[in-house]
Amino acid sequence: MGTDWRKRGDMATTATDATEPYYDPYDFDIDADPYPIWKRLRDEAPIYYNDKYEFFAVSRYHDVERCLQEWKTYSSAKGSVLEIIKADIEMPPGMFIFEDPPDHDLHRGLLSRVFTPRRLAAIEPQVRAFAARTLDPLVGQGGFDFIGDLGTELPMRTIGMLLGIPEEDQQALRDKIDEGLRLEEGVMPDYSSMPTQSADTNDYAAYIEWRSHNPSDDLMTELLNSEFTDRDGTVRTLTREEVLGYIGLLAGAGNETTTRLIGWAAKLLADHPDQRRDLVEDPDLIPNAIEECLRYEPPSPVQARAVTQDVEFHGRAVPAGSTMVLLNASANRDERQFPDPDRFDIHRKLQRHLSFGYGVHFCLGAHLARLEGRIALEEVLKRFSEWDIDWDNAVQARTSTVRGWEKLPVHTR
Repeated sequence: MGTDWRKRGDMATTATDATEPYYDPYDFDIDADPYPIWKRLRDEAPIYYNDKYEFFAVSRYHDVERCLQEWKTYSSAKGSVLEIIKADIEMPPGMFIFEDPPDHDLHRGLLSRVFTPRRLAAIEPQVRAFAARTLDPLVGQGGFDFIGDLGTELPMRTIGMLLGIPEEDQQALRDKIDEGLRLEEGVMPDYSSMPTQSADTNDYAAYIEWRSHNPSDDLMTELLNSEFTDRDGTVRTLTREEVLGYIGLLAGAGNETTTRLIGWAAKLLADHPDQRRDLVEDPDLIPNAIEECLRYEPPSPVQARAVTQDVEFHGRAVPAGSTMVLLNASANRDERQFPDPDRFDIHRKLQRHLSFGYGVHFCLGAHLARLEGRIALEEVLKRFSEWDIDWDNAVQARTSTVRGWEKLPVHTR
C-alpha cells in the first residue's frame, strides 16, 4: 500500500502515526510475543482494520465468540485461514472445516461416527506405550528436545495408527506437512494457484488404494466403507477423492496442534517450577494444567472467516465481502472474561476458553489433543521432575495457522 512500515519492539507502527496499534500476522517480531499488541487491540481498537492485507480483526472474548457462533454471517466456506480466503480458491472435497452447514454437518457427522470417545478411550494404552517407548531411552541423558524427541513423535504415531498409515512412512509424511506450513517473513503465502490436493496426495492415495484391498480396524477402512445419505437422498460411500480430503485434513490437524501443545506445556512448566512440582506431587491436576496451557498459549491462535452480510462492531461498519480475523488467543487473555488473564495458573477454575473454537466448528479432535497432551505430561513427569529450557538452541516455528516451537531442547535434572 506504499506505507513506510517500521518495527518498534513488540509492535509495528506507521511513520505518520506512531500511536495506533498495528497487527501483522506475518511479522515474526510480533509473532514472537503477540500478547502486548493484542491487548492494545482489545483496549484501543476492538474492531481493527489492516490496510496492508485488507482484513478486519476482533480480539475481545465476546466478539470472537460471536463470530465463531454466527456461522451464516462469518462463513468458513472460503476457508478458515486468511491467505486461503484471500486466494478465493475452490476447496477440495472432504475438507469439512472449510464448509458451512448443511454440507459441513453431513461430512463432519460422518467422521464423528468413526472418531468416537469410545475409540479414543480404547487407544489410550497404545498412546501411552508410544510415549514410554519414546521417553525411556532419554532417561539419564541429561536432556532431550521436547519437540523433536516427543512433540512430533507422539501425535505422528497416534494419528498414523488411527488412520492406518504404516509406521515406517509416518515421518516422511510428517516432514511434508511441516514444510507446507512454513512462512516466509513478512509475506502472505500465495494460495491462488494451489492444487486441489496437497503434495503428498500420491502417498495418501496409494495407502487408500492398498487399504481398500486390505481392510483393517482403522479410520481409513471405516471411511472407505461407511455409508451415508447424501444431500440429494442418495445412499452412498465416500469417493476416493473425498476420502483423500479427510485423510489429508486429519493427518495435518492431528499432528500440528498437539505438537505445539506439548511444546507449550514444557515451556510454561519450565517457567513455573513451583507449579510443575505441584503436578509431580499430584498428577490428578494434570488435566486442568492442560486446559490452562490451552487457554494461555493456544496452539492455533488465529482463525479467519468470510463476512457474508453487512455487520457492525463497536460502531464501525464491516461490509459484506470482508475478511474477519478472529484472535482467539487474544480472547483467552481478555480481562473482561478471565480474572488476571496474563497469569499462568494450573489451579485456575477455568471458564470456557476458545482454543478449540466454538459452535458448529468446534474442533472434532479436541478430545484426542487433550488425551495426548495429558499422557505426554504424565509420562514426562514420571521420568523427569525438573528441566530448564536450552534457550541457545530453541527455535520458534513460523506458520500462519499454528504457533509454537520447532525445537525446544531442555536440560533435565
